[in-house]
Amino acid sequence: MKRILLLITLVNVLTISQAVEVVVGKVMNRTLNAPVERVLVKSSIHTVRTNALGEFRLNVAHLRDSIHLSRVGFSAKTYPVMGQTNLGVLYLLPDSPSLVLEEDSESNAPPTAVHKNSRKLTHPIGALSCVKTVVPYGNETFESYESRVENQFRQVTAHPLSTFSVDVDQASYANVRRYLNLGTLPPKNAVKVEELVNYFRYAYPVPASNEPFALYQHLGVCPWNSQHQVLQLGIQAPKIEVEALPASNFVFLIDVSGSMQAPNKLPLLKASLKLLVQALRPQDFVSIVTYAGTAGVALYPTSGGEKGKISQAIEALKAGGSTAGGAGLTLAYDLAGQHRIQGGNNRIVMATDGDFNVGPSGTQDLKALVEEKRESGIFISVLGFGMGNYKDDKMEAIAQNGNGNHAYIDNLQEAKRVLVNELGGTMHTVAKDVKIQVEFNPAEVLAYRLVGYENRLLNEEDFNNDRVDAGEIGAGHQVTALYEIIPAHGNADTHPMVDPLKYQGPKTYTGKPELATLKVRYKKPDNSVSTRLEIPIAANVRVEPDANLGFATVVAHWGMLLGESPHVQHLGYEVVLEQARQYKGNDVNGYRAEFIRLVEMTRALHTFPALNQMKEAASTQ
Repeated sequence: MKRILLLITLVNVLTISQAVEVVVGKVMNRTLNAPVERVLVKSSIHTVRTNALGEFRLNVAHLRDSIHLSRVGFSAKTYPVMGQTNLGVLYLLPDSPSLVLEEDSESNAPPTAVHKNSRKLTHPIGALSCVKTVVPYGNETFESYESRVENQFRQVTAHPLSTFSVDVDQASYANVRRYLNLGTLPPKNAVKVEELVNYFRYAYPVPASNEPFALYQHLGVCPWNSQHQVLQLGIQAPKIEVEALPASNFVFLIDVSGSMQAPNKLPLLKASLKLLVQALRPQDFVSIVTYAGTAGVALYPTSGGEKGKISQAIEALKAGGSTAGGAGLTLAYDLAGQHRIQGGNNRIVMATDGDFNVGPSGTQDLKALVEEKRESGIFISVLGFGMGNYKDDKMEAIAQNGNGNHAYIDNLQEAKRVLVNELGGTMHTVAKDVKIQVEFNPAEVLAYRLVGYENRLLNEEDFNNDRVDAGEIGAGHQVTALYEIIPAHGNADTHPMVDPLKYQGPKTYTGKPELATLKVRYKKPDNSVSTRLEIPIAANVRVEPDANLGFATVVAHWGMLLGESPHVQHLGYEVVLEQARQYKGNDVNGYRAEFIRLVEMTRALHTFPALNQMKEAASTQ
């Protein structure tokens, strides 16, 4: 009978509380001398699976707890964790016993060998098949991100229309910041350029009274390719003061599973939600639904005037058990529907690391669940926490398909920005299913590429189809999009194009020179019929970019460098730093100064790659 040897090295014990320890280990196949992924590892309070490197990070009640191991095709085994409790001290067990998983004699499933560099899993999204990047994070479990293929140039004569859904999410910026603050570069698929750009605010015009949006456009020289141009498009929603917002019916959906034990998860989550509670009014109501192995109601609808009662219910939350996220979502939608405020803001605020493992847990399952529920008029905000087993792809799918937005909370300052400073935009939707379509003029534009928004692209016909779902915009929100443009008179030698079309020559336009036409479609939150806006975009290029275009392109340039884009590789971080300082402008909250610091850190990690490789090397020991 073949055996699998479980080698557990207690390399780090982190104290969460007087009663919880964290044990880190690794599962190896003795016969093949290879890691074994997806082994179910359970203690009395926590359940995890090993990652692609065979590693796990498990909460145990104490160092005399037991570990239960199971995997399809093998007999389950239970072993004690040997050690002494000494809070705050690093524990090493050089003589740690070998833990063995035996192959089940009734199963024909052979032991599975996983290459140490394996980082990808395939999973379906709708009718398509895409790749999910699985990121080993030191000796912890793994993080996952939806793969993104960078947009390439499209020839205008063949593809005059560019259509996409708006995206006001900013989670990627905070997540990238978390990686850099830990001294490591983020995985490429964690870098969403449009979310980096949209993290910052720009000086867009304010909508006139009774108008849903103000539209902005600016055309300038491309900073990373002087032969090209960059078109910046902006949408500004009207700002609504908190006092003037409709009454809110919030359901806090809180993950209290064992994976949420770490200080940057449930403890930070609780502190973050208390900030939101302080901004509530008496006419607002809060319910709390929790989920671990099962889902339940921790607080029935309570007025925002009873802040002490709500905060007390939040403070009482404890982590432990598996993660039935699908059941929690269903219960939260049911509770929000039962206490719906007519004409009010009915919203679920989901807070989790996204590591669902009970019930509907796959991205496709969760996507189908929220798609079914979104027609109820209940919106959703998804707040991501933690690291190591962070599931960005699942949380993005929930927000994107459930009429919602997605933020990542890496510290209390970010929680204040999202839940207090931008409360109106984060929590109150003013327009849903917002789509953008740009028609380029072939007399002025040879080719274009949309910078970012890779997972928000729509078909041309989707723009006028009100049944096609798109993004939401909250009160005071901005949307920024950038196009890199090759002028009609430009040199396209470095960008392979299709042959000129024989029967589709450029159309003659006799009006004033126009680069393109910007069209926007949107629906009011309680409406199913869209409204259309349209403005022409002049073809005149401004040699010196204004502060808006200058800073937006700097952020995009940084994001493309992080994502290893071939469009910017000949220009490095020195250029980004110089331009970031030049276009820093008015920085009331210090966000742009922090951005400059992050660029400096990124430059250091690229200049001295050993700094970034130290963490990766540790994960292979």
